[in-house]
Amino acid sequence: MSACVPTRATDSNADRTKRVHPPHSPPPPPHRRFRIAGADVSASIAVFLIALPLSLGIALATGAPLQAGLVAAAAGGFVAGLLGGCPLQVSGPAAGLTVVTADLIHRYGWRTTCAITVLAGLAQLALGCVRVARTALAVSPAIVHGMLAGIGVTIAVAQLHIVLGGTPQSSVLANLRALPAQLADLHPADVAMSALTLALLLLWPRVPGRLGQLMRKIPAALVAVAGATATASLSGLTLTKVDLPSWSSHALAGLPEGPVLGIAAAVLTTTLVCSVQSLLGAVAVDKLVAGRPGLSARVGRSDLNRELLGQGAANIVSGALGGLPVAGVAVRSSANVQAGAVSRNSTMLHGVLVVIAALLMVPVLELIPLASLAALVMAVGIQMVSLHHIRTVTRHREVLVYVVTTLGVVFLGVLEGVLLGVTVAVAVALNRLAHTRITHDEKEGVHHVHVRGQLTFLAVPRLSRTLHLVPQGAHVVVELDGSFMDHAAYESLQDWQNAHTARGGSAELTGRRTGVSAGATGAEACRCHPWTPWREHRCERPQTASRSGGPASGHQLALGISAFQRNTAPLVRDELARLAREGQQPSQLFLTCADSRLVTSMITSSGPGDLFVVRNVGNLVPPPGEESGDDSVAAAIEYAVDVLRVRSITVCGHSGCGAMQALLNSQPGEARSPLKRWLRHGRPSLERMADDNRSWARLATRAPADAVEQLCLTNVVQQLEHLRGHESVARALRDDELELNGMYFHVGEAQAYLLTEEGELFDRVGVMDASA
Repeated sequence: MSACVPTRATDSNADRTKRVHPPHSPPPPPHRRFRIAGADVSASIAVFLIALPLSLGIALATGAPLQAGLVAAAAGGFVAGLLGGCPLQVSGPAAGLTVVTADLIHRYGWRTTCAITVLAGLAQLALGCVRVARTALAVSPAIVHGMLAGIGVTIAVAQLHIVLGGTPQSSVLANLRALPAQLADLHPADVAMSALTLALLLLWPRVPGRLGQLMRKIPAALVAVAGATATASLSGLTLTKVDLPSWSSHALAGLPEGPVLGIAAAVLTTTLVCSVQSLLGAVAVDKLVAGRPGLSARVGRSDLNRELLGQGAANIVSGALGGLPVAGVAVRSSANVQAGAVSRNSTMLHGVLVVIAALLMVPVLELIPLASLAALVMAVGIQMVSLHHIRTVTRHREVLVYVVTTLGVVFLGVLEGVLLGVTVAVAVALNRLAHTRITHDEKEGVHHVHVRGQLTFLAVPRLSRTLHLVPQGAHVVVELDGSFMDHAAYESLQDWQNAHTARGGSAELTGRRTGVSAGATGAEACRCHPWTPWREHRCERPQTASRSGGPASGHQLALGISAFQRNTAPLVRDELARLAREGQQPSQLFLTCADSRLVTSMITSSGPGDLFVVRNVGNLVPPPGEESGDDSVAAAIEYAVDVLRVRSITVCGHSGCGAMQALLNSQPGEARSPLKRWLRHGRPSLERMADDNRSWARLATRAPADAVEQLCLTNVVQQLEHLRGHESVARALRDDELELNGMYFHVGEAQAYLLTEEGELFDRVGVMDASA
């Protein structure tokens, strides 16, 4: 390589800047014709096959006309999909609304229920316009999970009567009282179809081997209902089947009839349940999207206020056309993401398919046994009582809130149960705020005062009494194991500390948020907090000279380890113990530079066990066979892909990379030091940047600042090409088991950029609308 290459690259950078990104007037985006991606088409078909039987089953469970489920699925799919703020969330008739809707139909009739749905949609529009969507997320998850569990129990008990060949009653208690008589009067044909449906639902996803992988592409709900329908038709059993009246006689919304307060409460309940379920569903979809590398940058985070507007519009359309209330549905949304959807087109197309089915497939739909639909909905109700949710609320000590909400929904109603759960949650929070445990003991001449819980003015008298038990002149360690301290407690603690140190004693304050406070003496005095932000962080610990005259780094390391054991280890011990038992199961291999400013866990918001990290000078990936005896990078790649089965590999470069600067400044004939020998794996990047026949890697938001940044970007693209040459990576890519990602992190801007599908363009990520 000639010595003029770096200079030419620098000169050509200035020439090409105009071509890459004009500084003041970026070119208008090219006009594109509307096109639906193939992934959206296949995802919409998968969601449609799930939505069709579930929509009919939920309509059956509410006592509404069966067409109402299809109307709601179409309105939710197309209207909410078009206008909503969560592109991949699928809306439609939800099991969580079954109890509410059934009660409304029983009290006010179908036409008034449709009017209530329209009014609830208008209320959602109003809430979306005043931008209060995120307020719904303030509801305790224990209340939401308890509400869903209560609704699930109610659905399961009611549908059990249809499964057994009978008719459900109006309440859970009535259904339980009627159950013995129903068991004594079984209808064998209905029970057989229900059992077949449940068996297919349970066994279909568990078929092993490659055949099972192929079979699981067909939704289990569709297989269960289709299998029962085919069996019933071929066997000639006498069964009650779906009866879809003519669309010409379909009932639309009418003026609401009933007491004003009752209608208002019904609108409030429907709005609450629809909104909370949809908003929490949008948050869950965001988590699913984040698990698919590259999709989050394309789809973006959900705009919850816009999602509320979209749900309101869908409810207005559904109610006006005689459909059920609409909300975001977890089962269909997760299926949409897992099926590979990349835009809102999949959701909208699924709504169009429902309309086509409702108009053209009526003879086929009328072959479905009602017992099969009831079994399907009963299974959905049982799944709403999630063991995972129960374990979560148990771990967070919110079992009481969960149980009270569940029982309240089952025996009193949805709105009453939620209000009861909110009351208990507030009472539990106040009890925790007021309940503080303060202990005092002495170990080896050091007095330990341990405060567990929130330190408020209510605990100040007990804290003062405990602190005055400490003798004058003693060394005291006060451990504050809580996340909140009010002003009264802070002043009381500081006054005691000042008085104690004035009398010759020493005091060390430690804890989750306080770290080691002023008042500690000697080399241990450090005003750093365990979770101190990096911004303008300057440790005030005195430096002790080592034998070489520099700071005693070993002593500083020991103090840091001691702070970790005291403050951080208790917080992460359970998670690390789980990882020790289960072994590491990282989701991706993250290959980046050894630069000390690049903190992988910080810029990826990851924790222990999430990333398998490989760091080296210049984030280089030597091509296969060129490591000259050092196979460390190739070994890590092989282990990550073949053993750990990571789903993605990310090559991350960064601004101000010293390795790239050294590569640019390299001269032919220089001494072959270990660093120079290693940097030879970056020469293809230098050659790629100097090649006039190649387009430059570039940033979408601005031109590269200089030749070093240009080389940093080009190096990421080049190392991805080296990565594809490794046998294990190539094999995983062929089998569609692995994704490769390029990333660039600008240290000074704290801004991350991801390589787009164009292969040479880095677009920034992580900048979201704060008002969402």
